Amino acid sequence: MKTMSCKQLGGACDKEFQASSFEEIIEMSKQHGMDMFLKQDEDHLESINKIRGLMQKPKEMQKWIDDKRKEFEALPEDE
Repeated sequence: MKTMSCKQLGGACDKEFQASSFEEIIEMSKQHGMDMFLKQDEDHLESINKIRGLMQKPKEMQKWIDDKRKEFEALPEDE
């Protein structure tokens, strides 16, 4: 298992997610983002809008995903 925070994944808070794969951690982050969207949390809404902007530029979005994947893979396993 590895741990990444909401902020490390482009979000706005220190909530931590633990997962054994990058795909799992992204799904947890997405769910958290949806929860924060429903609560209309302003800091998270700003982060969500930045990600939405990236989604309009497929090459930039793919680079962002690749960079986050590398960051995840470089993390040590949780003890």
